[in-house]
Order: sequence, then C-alpha cells, then structure tokens
Amino acid sequence: MEIATGALLLAAWLVALNIAAYAVMAGDKRKAQKRKRRVPERTLFLLAAIGGALGIWTAMSTKRHKTQHNSFRFGVPLLLLVNIAVYGYLFTLL
Repeated sequence: MEIATGALLLAAWLVALNIAAYAVMAGDKRKAQKRKRRVPERTLFLLAAIGGALGIWTAMSTKRHKTQHNSFRFGVPLLLLVNIAVYGYLFTLL
C-alpha cells in the first residue's frame, strides 16, 4: 500500500509541477507581449530542473516563447532527459 501511495504522490507532484511550469511560461509570454516585468530566466530554468521541463517545453512549443534562445532550445530538452532519468529512477525505488 505504501509503494502505491508513494508513486501516486510523486506522480501528482510531477503533474502539478508541470502545470505550474506551463502556467508560469505562458504568463511570461503574456507579460512580454504587454511589455511588463518578466519572469527571470533563472526561475524558468529552475522549474525545468526540478521536474517541470515538460511543462516549460510544451509552453515553448504552443506559445512560441523563448524558441529563439539557444539556452532554452537546447537546455530545456536536456533537462527533460535529466527529469526522465531522475524521476524514472525514483519511481523504481517506490
């Protein structure tokens, strides 16, 4: 029972984190269009690094945001691979 609960909590964490990462990236796009104060790139990379890379990458694709920045074009997919490796390993422990 604990194994299933741990895996469920980890999955819920990843879903929530990726939804939040997508929302932050989409919000940054809106702020950019309105010429308002932006979300620091460091924050976007932090969200991607802790597990939200899929949400960031999805927002990049759907919102066409940060797609011309090489640090995002190559860094976010790399972080997605790291996310898959780390969280995949964590799921095997549960």
